[in-house]
Amino acid sequence: MDNVLTLGSLFDGSGGFPLGAVFSGILPLWASEIEPFPIRVTTKRLPWMKHLGDIHGISGAEIEPVDIITFGSPCTDMSVAGKRAGLEGKQSVLFYEAIRIVREMRSATHGKSPRFIVWENVPGAFSSNKGEDFRAVLTAVVQTAEPEAEVPAPDKKGWPRADVLLGNGWSVAYCTVDAQYFGVAQRRRRIYLVADFGSERAGEILFEREGVSRDFAPGFPAAETAARHPADRAGTTVAFEPGAASRLGGHCWAEHAGTLRADAGDNQTAVVIDHVPVAYGIGSMDSEGMKSGNPLVGFYEARTARTIDQSGGNPTCNQGGIAICAQSAFPNDDNASVAYTMTTGDFTQVCREQSPCLQARDYKDAPVVGRQHYTVRRLTPTECARLQGFPDGWCSGLGTPTPTEDEIAWWQQIFETHRRIMGNSDKPKSRKQIVKWLKTPYSDAAEYKLWGNGVALPCVCYVLRGIVETIQAKRAESCPV
Repeated sequence: MDNVLTLGSLFDGSGGFPLGAVFSGILPLWASEIEPFPIRVTTKRLPWMKHLGDIHGISGAEIEPVDIITFGSPCTDMSVAGKRAGLEGKQSVLFYEAIRIVREMRSATHGKSPRFIVWENVPGAFSSNKGEDFRAVLTAVVQTAEPEAEVPAPDKKGWPRADVLLGNGWSVAYCTVDAQYFGVAQRRRRIYLVADFGSERAGEILFEREGVSRDFAPGFPAAETAARHPADRAGTTVAFEPGAASRLGGHCWAEHAGTLRADAGDNQTAVVIDHVPVAYGIGSMDSEGMKSGNPLVGFYEARTARTIDQSGGNPTCNQGGIAICAQSAFPNDDNASVAYTMTTGDFTQVCREQSPCLQARDYKDAPVVGRQHYTVRRLTPTECARLQGFPDGWCSGLGTPTPTEDEIAWWQQIFETHRRIMGNSDKPKSRKQIVKWLKTPYSDAAEYKLWGNGVALPCVCYVLRGIVETIQAKRAESCPV
């Protein structure tokens, strides 16, 4: 256990950082989150991990020290799709709570823990408040290691999309990472910032080193059922539905990269193909393309999805989305064997005339549109999971048929904390409501929200594996064979 890196996850959300840790050979010890559904997911998938609750009530000096603290602090106030309230906005200001915890832990451990921090956020942070918000982020991180240090403002061109800051025994590196270049079919650009408070190697962690290939195979052997504690390195995995874990060995997201596009080229039998799905990207409702008089501008056939949001890539959202379209074979044509896909122009007309069909949950719910027998639907929750690089079973099997009294009391506290912080209800949940929710906690809406707020797993693995490789390289230098 002495050589195993440990991790704590603040604003844990979908559990992407702890799962990425497991894949990278890192032991996730604890997490902080207030949303009940993501907590239910991670308590099922990573049952050994302790949940600390509201970040405001966490003392970094009192919780278990870890080597790495990750935090994708809420980005609503810095996103170009939001109101741009900046780092001082109600959500984004929580960044400073994470910094407080890091500093408290480092003070209590005499600067030993955490050695690393990883911060993830939207690229809008670069331009928020004319660049001053990102300067504040860098300053807060740098001053954790060197309190008197100052970060200069960027030049007129703004912040570079990648850079390294070096100090006396510490380093900070950041860059913009796009998930589509890591094996998933989604355009999701995010800033990843890594601070190494113990050396000047942050740049080696975040930027590809010569001769080093990043392999995202899990750090622990895969199994198919319940998880065991990661300290048992001989046979550990996270818990998925039966059969799902067999897909985790190696590049589990690579096999899902084409999930939005299917064709019937391998079909050797003369049968009618009911649906030939094609993915279409849709510009945001307020974009120039959607306002254009040219009906083709706002819609395009896509092999890469637009960034998914809390509504699961719903094409009617403010940043656009993705829709899956299929054309049925004509039912009265006995000779039909293949259904030809619609053109972009066809799709534009269908979407503009039949916009309610974009809310369809699946083929079984999607209406047949027009004489061409087109069906249009938005992404399913499983497709959203795959676009984030997660295995299919991550949000399945969450129910607890007969919860204990201790479990009920614990979840009442979770819901009360969430109610108090969010302020969206005047009444606490009753015991009966808690028991009912624990039996069937899943909903499509909850999973859509989880993925919209989550991280792309392959990008997380890239960063965490970089930390592992850097530590291994340092140990090799200290103890040459």
